[in-house]
Amino acid sequence: MVSKTLEIKNPTGLHLRPAGILCKVAMDFKSLITFKAHGDVANAKSVLSVLGACVKCGDEVEFICEGADEEEALAAIVAAVEGGLGE
Repeated sequence: MVSKTLEIKNPTGLHLRPAGILCKVAMDFKSLITFKAHGDVANAKSVLSVLGACVKCGDEVEFICEGADEEEALAAIVAAVEGGLGE
């Protein structure tokens, strides 16, 4: 298991477009990819789960990857989030 805490910098948080991009990146990997926000755990491979987490700009989110390709998965998630998730 590997994890990293990141601050969401998207001005509107994880609304539909960035949530979809996050899910797309996560689904490229076999590992279980979840994140913790506001004390809740969400599945990064589910758009509804990501949207349901209500992540806003400035929120800190801990991404957790568990599985065979966990290192690569975490690196891809970190790159996507730090790159603004398409915004």
